Amino acid sequence: MAHESFEDERTAQVLNSNFVPVKVDREERPDVDRVYMLFVQASTGSGGWPMSVWLTPDLKPFFGGTYYPPDSRYGRPGFGDLLRHLAEAWKQDRSKIQDSSVNVTEQLRALAAQGESSSSDPDRTHFMTAFPQFRRSYDERWGGFGSAPKFPRPAGLNYLLRYFYTEKSDEALRMVTETLRAMAAGGMHDHLGGGFHRYSVDERWFVPHFEKMLYDQAQLATTYLEAFQITKEPRLAEVAHGILRYVLRDLRDAEGGFFSAEDADSADPDDPTRHREGAFYVWRMSEIENVLREDAPSFCAHYGVERDGNVEQDPHGEFPGQNILYEAQARAPEDQGNLARSRNRLLEAREQRPRPHLDRKVLTSWNGLMISALVKASLVLDCQEYLDSARRASEFLLARMFNAQEGRLLRRFCDGEAAIPAFADDYSFLAQALLDLFSATGEPRYLSAAIRLVDEGLAHFEDRDGGGFYSTPEDAPDVLLRIKDDYDGAEPSANSVAIDVLFRLWHLTGRDEYRDRGQRALRFFGARLKSQPTMAPQMLSSLGRSLTPPEQVVIRCERIGHEAQQLAAKYREGFSPFSEVILLDDESEGSLAQVAPFLNSLNRKERFTIYHCHDFVCDLPEVLA
Repeated sequence: MAHESFEDERTAQVLNSNFVPVKVDREERPDVDRVYMLFVQASTGSGGWPMSVWLTPDLKPFFGGTYYPPDSRYGRPGFGDLLRHLAEAWKQDRSKIQDSSVNVTEQLRALAAQGESSSSDPDRTHFMTAFPQFRRSYDERWGGFGSAPKFPRPAGLNYLLRYFYTEKSDEALRMVTETLRAMAAGGMHDHLGGGFHRYSVDERWFVPHFEKMLYDQAQLATTYLEAFQITKEPRLAEVAHGILRYVLRDLRDAEGGFFSAEDADSADPDDPTRHREGAFYVWRMSEIENVLREDAPSFCAHYGVERDGNVEQDPHGEFPGQNILYEAQARAPEDQGNLARSRNRLLEAREQRPRPHLDRKVLTSWNGLMISALVKASLVLDCQEYLDSARRASEFLLARMFNAQEGRLLRRFCDGEAAIPAFADDYSFLAQALLDLFSATGEPRYLSAAIRLVDEGLAHFEDRDGGGFYSTPEDAPDVLLRIKDDYDGAEPSANSVAIDVLFRLWHLTGRDEYRDRGQRALRFFGARLKSQPTMAPQMLSSLGRSLTPPEQVVIRCERIGHEAQQLAAKYREGFSPFSEVILLDDESEGSLAQVAPFLNSLNRKERFTIYHCHDFVCDLPEVLA
């Protein structure tokens, strides 16, 4: 619609003469998007983007939908005709439309307030309910769940890994690893530059929508790393490395934060005046031959490159004669070196093409996810660069993404300006990242910062009576209604992560209030978890933590150096998603006294003192002189 209607002068004239057009960036203002998406879904039975909604001057919706063609086609009214009709209706029947919008708004308030708290706390049966549904929808041929289009949805994979951990289910692990291998082999994976495109338009992960999102890179890196912890498959670690190299190379801001996305479209290298989907990423065989020379045949055979192009289903004519790289055959060990060199040469050649547009917004929530992924990678892959990058990004957020006068977190940084009061996902995702940094470094400042975010920040979002967290704070001036988001889709919901953060804080600090707030939130969503468990798999993962008694390995040392890190690495080697391995040195003792007295009480007796603690009770420590 952007090209068909919003850039059309005749349409613009009708629009500007009769309406006040407002374009909403749903990444900057997900709260606005959620409200009016709820209206479109309730009034039409479906939703999606692009979304257009018509409002009264006091923000109440009275008409909306998704895609409208520029003229009448596909059984839908043309956008221009629709504008004229609605403008005339507003002039002739304004009071009727206003009355209708008031009624609609009240229905939306009732719909948004729906929540049937469980009479008892969600338990192990709730945690297990989603697995049969994932199993039924699993694609045994291509991996993933359901049919085309296919989205990676890491939240579902994370739940299955935790189901494997708690229930010893090899089937759950198989579904995850087969899906990860299929995604890594497909065209949705950028085989040259690393990272993943947004989703696959087909069922076999071959033809992607070429947009690259930061939140996908962060979550998928974490999932690949966790699967590697379990299986020790080098390929899974290799894919994770590739994701992180891409992010650090192409999405990192000079101050340490991470940009949001790269567009799907870019200028055609042959005709820079024309933009098309995937132009930066696809190849003619002749182009590959010109770059690789004698190495071209083996590369083309491995990556499915054909003389006339390999995209058979191309309804929009985007890829004539072009090839999307995918692994058409298994890698032979003896070919690994040649393929790696060929990929590097083609990457250098690709860098000379016009790049896709870079969305330079730095979003707090997505950066929180990326910090967590980098911390995980630093521990699993023993890479100091990843930890340093995570530290730097966290320092950027803590320094630049706060309103100093109000002491409130901000959501978006762009071109030197931080703006927009943060939402619940910003607070919860950043708090999660800070807890990850505390576990990795043992520095109490990260734990203290996470506690501040929860105590001072999430308090603005919490429903203290019913439980759970609204997406927007109680003092939001420009939102029609407050919604408690619980859908774990492309990103996990704020509630799912906030609940996990609360239970982690309980485990680390011993403060029962965190457990109680987390349990109250789970109880609010209990009926939903039981009736529609696959809608909230990340929340089920958080439920798994709540059902697991606190468990920590705490290593006390004089100072945290290489030897201490190597000792901690032994305890972090396996996949143990509900436990913490924490390094604490002598300097941390005073800092922890107020925020985590339980941890602070574990004293060092020799050079290294190792405590194994279960449910706030520790075994006799191991002492290493």
